[in-house]
Parts: sequence; C-alpha cells; structure tokens
Amino acid sequence: MRSYLASLTLGVAVGVVYGLVKVRSPAPPVIALLGLLGMLAGEQAISLVRSHVFKSEAQLGAPHDRGEVAIADDVRRTEAN
Repeated sequence: MRSYLASLTLGVAVGVVYGLVKVRSPAPPVIALLGLLGMLAGEQAISLVRSHVFKSEAQLGAPHDRGEVAIADDVRRTEAN
C-alpha cells in the first residue's frame, strides 16, 4: 500500500511542477487511463474467481495429506475408548 501512496504522491508532485512551468503533461488521455483501470479490474477479478474456485474445491475434495487422515483416525479411536 505504501508504494501506491508514494506513486500517487509523486504523480501529484510532478503534475504541480508541470502546472507551474505551464508544460503540457505527456500523460495519455482520460479514455486510455480508464482502459488501464479496466485492465486492472479484470486482472483482479480473475484472481478473485480463481481463489474462490480453488477454495471451494479444496473444501469439497479429500484431504491431500495422508497424515491428516491418520491423525483423525487416532482421535476417533481415542474418543471411542
């Protein structure tokens, strides 16, 4: 989060300098910036969907570690006695 804040702060500072010197900014038009925002949102959406899908599969699937099954069996046997 710190890097985002630093980037924003430096961007504003450069914008102020450009405004004081009355130089036109070489930044792309707003429409291009909106396209970049859409790309970032899409990238984050895919990550969110993947994490949700894999989390669901992990909860539905069998345990991957055979040690977990052995420990669970030992606990059941102990509780039964």
